[in-house]
Amino acid sequence: MNASRITWLGADDPVDAFPDIHEAMLEPNGLLAAGGDLSTDRLLHSYQNGIFPWFDDGQPILWWSPDPRCILRPADFNTSRKMRRSIASSCATISFNQSFTDVIHACAGPRRSEQGTWITDDMINAYELLHAKGWAHSIEVRENGALTGGLYGIAIGRVFFAESMFSHKSNASKLAMLALCEALEENDFAMIDCQVESPHLMTLGAVSISRQEFADVLDSACPEQTRFDNWPGAPVAVSDLRPK
Repeated sequence: MNASRITWLGADDPVDAFPDIHEAMLEPNGLLAAGGDLSTDRLLHSYQNGIFPWFDDGQPILWWSPDPRCILRPADFNTSRKMRRSIASSCATISFNQSFTDVIHACAGPRRSEQGTWITDDMINAYELLHAKGWAHSIEVRENGALTGGLYGIAIGRVFFAESMFSHKSNASKLAMLALCEALEENDFAMIDCQVESPHLMTLGAVSISRQEFADVLDSACPEQTRFDNWPGAPVAVSDLRPK
């Protein structure tokens, strides 16, 4: 059953005070609740239960659980013929969790296709704390020492909840996603949560599934809040990646 209006949360409400995800609004798609806070415990509970925050400066914290949900299974990442040639000749390297602050600030930067950013200062502070506690992770792409692309997200159990990516050079964010998929596939991750469908994500192999199917995967892949820390310790040469 879909709600006709959202639930308001107080900062002192328990972290599990969210309504059932199936009560999210139809329009805008998936809007479930507003308010609360961005504490580590509330954020972890929300992701584990199929909910994520997304709001602009000047708005209350808005919590979402859209239907359908966009996901990418690590083994299904798709590389174009042009990208395969680029990988073979690249001198770039990829690292994990070496520059989280730089990555999230780059993701929060202005983009030609958008005005403003939803990655507010409060969001940055909250996710930097998640990173310090071992929950949030970054993947960095560098060429000649310069950060040219990357992404960040949260890993709980065997699900990676991708939040944002950026590119300062063609294909850089795709390279970060490919490296992420390789690391997750090697560790039997069930899926990457991409939240909302976009043409770009679909070209990479993402698909849309129902909210119920998404919730079922969460129940089996991250029934408990378990950290993942088996990331490659040394930088990886892009030319060593295995295009899919």
